[in-house]
Amino acid sequence: MQGGLIMSLFPMLGMPGATELLIIAGVIVLIFGAAKLPKLGKGLGEGIRNFKDGLKGGDEKSSDSTDSKPPKLDE
Repeated sequence: MQGGLIMSLFPMLGMPGATELLIIAGVIVLIFGAAKLPKLGKGLGEGIRNFKDGLKGGDEKSSDSTDSKPPKLDE
């Protein structure tokens, strides 16, 4: 498989360019608002970290983890 996963899923589309990525980022800012993006990023990062810790089988808390509660988003 030469083109990777994206190319196999969307053979006619290919990888998005810089313009498409900027449009997608703009839509995300419009949907969530600029104030909530850092909270969403932090929550996503903690989720990925917890997932990786779970894959490693680490039941003990990691030293860089602040708390086990997910971040509270203001609605």
